[in-house]
Amino acid sequence: MTAPSTGRPEAVAVPDGTRASHAWRMREMIYGHVRSRAVCAAAELGLADAIGDRSPTAAELATTTGADPALLSRLLRALVSFGVLRRGPGGGAESYGLTPLGETLRSDAPASALPTALLVATTMAPVWERLTEVVRSGRPAFADVFGTDFFSHLDGDPWLRGIFDRSQETGLALELRGLLQGVDFSGPLSVVDVGGGDGALLTGLLQDRPAVRGVLVDLPAALPAAARRVADAGLAGRCELVEGDFLDSLPAGGDLYLLRHILHDWDDTSCRLVLQNCRRAMRPGARVVVVDHLADAEDGHGTVPGPSGQWGALMDLYMMSLFTGGRERTQEEIAGLFREAGLALVRTTLLPGGTGVLEARGDDFTERARDGFRGEKDGDR
Repeated sequence: MTAPSTGRPEAVAVPDGTRASHAWRMREMIYGHVRSRAVCAAAELGLADAIGDRSPTAAELATTTGADPALLSRLLRALVSFGVLRRGPGGGAESYGLTPLGETLRSDAPASALPTALLVATTMAPVWERLTEVVRSGRPAFADVFGTDFFSHLDGDPWLRGIFDRSQETGLALELRGLLQGVDFSGPLSVVDVGGGDGALLTGLLQDRPAVRGVLVDLPAALPAAARRVADAGLAGRCELVEGDFLDSLPAGGDLYLLRHILHDWDDTSCRLVLQNCRRAMRPGARVVVVDHLADAEDGHGTVPGPSGQWGALMDLYMMSLFTGGRERTQEEIAGLFREAGLALVRTTLLPGGTGVLEARGDDFTERARDGFRGEKDGDR
């Protein structure tokens, strides 16, 4: 039986110091969406490029960006608190400069975060807002929001396709050095870049490894941009572009089949098919290298170098929102896909942020490769 109301509110339960700390941390996570939107707004307004190496005032930035002066000042103040901007000398007027963190939003910054922010602001954010619906229904939300699948949407919007390709390219800038160090690309090799997109990965590899020749395989829509990039890099004589669908077949005779952030777009059945096509195409002794975020990077591999072992978990939520069956996988799950395709995992190298570089050979490779190197980490060699 419920006690009668006294008309006075119940006493507020005051948490102790530890519980209060957790309560504040949870609120920071809940309001993290607002922080993200503020950074994305800065990207859409072009604030980092407008500031550049100067320290303009809020009024000057409002004129440059076409923003409301009063509200822009409040956004700038928030970005200072987030560590994106700093206050600069302004002769009495508030002026703003970029912090090292804010510099990453410049369009000319190495590994610029600008294209990723623009992609999130225009395309990803409205999809992520339906995450609860995705988890309940078991279906990605992208088609419900935009009326078509992710890649068809990209191909129908040249500006967005360019932003996506640029985001992929700048993400590659964070991984390329580790990939070149973690995989043996020495000697004359034929590298087949499976689903190579606009060619950023393959051109970076060929520029660093003069003895390597490349083959890029992708659908017709991707090849013109790849052809321009290869030509601009002066690599046309060492790189072949092949129109094809990696779910159907792949060019035969390669020494190394490279799949960077390909498998996470697909369900297990499709992944097995792609890997089986690699297995059929590869010459004896050849390798398959898969580069993907590892879902178990934090708990399965100990301390993760780089920003956070949570990166794989974040990207897994990203994938479930976009693709049916798309997901980030654990090392063992990828090893299982290898086995089912007639391949054996021989080495795993962990890159900053929890990206895994998983190298496999045919399951008829020597017992030493299968048993002596299985799951070996870079640094244990």
